[in-house]
Amino acid sequence: MKNLKLSAFHGNEIKRTTVTVGDVKVGEDFVVIAGPCSVESEEQTIKTAQIVKEAGANMLRGGAFKPRTSPYSFQGLGLKGLKILEKARMETGLPVVTEVTDPRDVSWVCEYADVLQIGTRNMQNFSLLQEVGKVDKPVLLKRGMYSTLEEWLNCAEYILAGGNPNVILCERGIRTFETYTRNTLDLSIVPSVKEVSHLPIIVDPSHGTGRLSIIEPMSLAAMAAGADGIIIEVHYNPDEAVCDKDQAMSPEMFTGLMGKLGRLESCMHELAGLKSAPGWAS
Repeated sequence: MKNLKLSAFHGNEIKRTTVTVGDVKVGEDFVVIAGPCSVESEEQTIKTAQIVKEAGANMLRGGAFKPRTSPYSFQGLGLKGLKILEKARMETGLPVVTEVTDPRDVSWVCEYADVLQIGTRNMQNFSLLQEVGKVDKPVLLKRGMYSTLEEWLNCAEYILAGGNPNVILCERGIRTFETYTRNTLDLSIVPSVKEVSHLPIIVDPSHGTGRLSIIEPMSLAAMAAGADGIIIEVHYNPDEAVCDKDQAMSPEMFTGLMGKLGRLESCMHELAGLKSAPGWAS
């Protein structure tokens, strides 16, 4: 891999980065970020925030600005949506993760968000990357749908070079010839990132698959692959969701997933201990 002198690289040569968001430490603990695809109303957002908080989520996701393929699709509530997210944070104590799409919006979105998300379509929006590099808020950088690992890390480098060291990478699936799933969730990127970079990486199985039936197994697989967390779409009533209703988990599904993640994490800790026990196969 080229450009190994850059600070986004060097996975095994320096201490791994931990990004602190309130009491949450991304890169140290397995973190679950959950919430609706988009902020639709105060009731929808706060109800969903309360549900994911009770189930054990660490942060709340929700889009106030929604870049959509069609200009006629719901684009988000903008400032009103940000104010709703702020109220949901006050009600639940969950830090807020929300997307910023325009360099001109960065400073005032920072007033409401705890983590600034850069979506897949903006991964190589270099003026936006430079702008979030100037602020002191953590940045969740999603992988571009056609990007290589090196391209992705070089985009992270724009943020780091601007002076912001708090970058969280997010694998959200890449575009391939496969049409059964919305995208192809590349879980091999998780250990690959950890080989060459110090940055924490989480996985988005909701956008990565687009199929409700396989979000749970891909979430468990992400943990098993060594991801530092997941970001999941949850809606208190998925049938009413304005966008991405086919991949929004119900409260019952999300609660069930959280229980399985807890059990899997316990098993992984147990296996890690067994690895050094006498008789372990090399």
